[in-house]
Amino acid sequence: MATTPHTGAPQELLDSPQLASGIKKATTRLMPMLVVLYFVAFLDRTNVGFAEEGLQIDRGVSAGAFALGAGIFFIGYAIFEIPSNLLLDRFGARFWLARIAISWGIVASAFAFTTNDTMFVILRFLLGVTEAGLFPGVIMFLAQWFPNRKRVQLFAIFYLAQPFSQMLGAPLSGSLISFGDRFTPCLGWQVMFFAEGVLAVVAGIAAYFLLTDSPQKARFLTDAEKTAMRQVMEQENAVKDADGPRGVRAALVNGKVWYFTAIYFCLQVAVYGTTFYLPQQVSGLIGRDVGWEVGLVTAVPWAIGLFFCYYVGKHADTVRRRRNWGTVAFLLTGIAILVSAWAGANGFALLGIVAITVAVSAFLCAGPISWAFPTAFLAGAAAATGIGLINSLGNLGGFVAPVMRTAINEVVPTESGAWGVVSLGVLAFLAAAMMWATRFFSARADELLGDTPARSGSAP
Repeated sequence: MATTPHTGAPQELLDSPQLASGIKKATTRLMPMLVVLYFVAFLDRTNVGFAEEGLQIDRGVSAGAFALGAGIFFIGYAIFEIPSNLLLDRFGARFWLARIAISWGIVASAFAFTTNDTMFVILRFLLGVTEAGLFPGVIMFLAQWFPNRKRVQLFAIFYLAQPFSQMLGAPLSGSLISFGDRFTPCLGWQVMFFAEGVLAVVAGIAAYFLLTDSPQKARFLTDAEKTAMRQVMEQENAVKDADGPRGVRAALVNGKVWYFTAIYFCLQVAVYGTTFYLPQQVSGLIGRDVGWEVGLVTAVPWAIGLFFCYYVGKHADTVRRRRNWGTVAFLLTGIAILVSAWAGANGFALLGIVAITVAVSAFLCAGPISWAFPTAFLAGAAAATGIGLINSLGNLGGFVAPVMRTAINEVVPTESGAWGVVSLGVLAFLAAAMMWATRFFSARADELLGDTPARSGSAP
């Protein structure tokens, strides 16, 4: 019986039709619900960009309070991330992901009743607290369901919620603001917050009925498919246990975990620094107030990024390809952000939109690849802790980005705010160097992909 190099994993099992059909069924049954959850989560955490002007005019929320509120979400998120992930490991994804969505939906709806700076900042903090655990919980959930070889593809499908959220959510948010006050007694931004918060509650209820905690509990799988999936995941977990940290404490002090935390932090600075201010940046480029027109233009980069994210995720099936494409994605992110800043400062609207599109497409590709590395050596309680740590501290980039951008624009003021935009792209170059340097890492889990010296001549 043929085996994958040094792992003892039967190649016949990895290539078995039972495993393939089980993965196909699980993808079809689980991924739509997970995408919906992240779609609504990303919508609710970023729709403040569309409400900034309304909050300032109608409630007197200052620019400083907005920047603090936009970022403080990630403080609450970071504090409760690891505990939430450990509770998910205990209670199961089905119950815990549903609880998270319902809780954050209630808080998201409450933004409609914002009255001042303090209330806005407190609600942003609570939104982070209630959403904590969703993203890393799904990453851990997918790592328990799907083998390493398919994982980036599944991560990429999950990440499609980001472009879908902005492609569909941006026009939705802009339209609710533009027309909400015509059909209700409330202000447009109030209608937006309330309606999009209710979407999260509905998604949470649906998740409770549609998700399944593990292959062994899945009624949609045959016994042969359950066996094939269980055996493959047991073999991968055995490699992880031998190669990676064991337990909560070991994960907290593991050097690789902190290495990928730094990469993810750099990525999030670029992602949220761009996302939070994208409506305003597009508004300045096209000379239109924030509304449905800006919403439609803002959707373009995400629509294009959707295809690149899926393509790269589908083909990133070796460590070499993941490392090379990840490095290129980070480099393009940094370069494109710098170009968008220059275009905005010099009035080149089309070039600015193209640069933003490249930046969005690149960081969408970088995300799933970044998660493939830690999930290849983390299992059990170490996975709950390590994935939670990477996501919580990495997401502090979402706190740093708006504060850093605002501070730099105050120190070096320009009409277009170009220097604030430039600051967001710098760390992407550091992430590119760190991603390239993963070539010096050695992990037995890499061999599960068949990316061994014998295949050194394969395409990059």
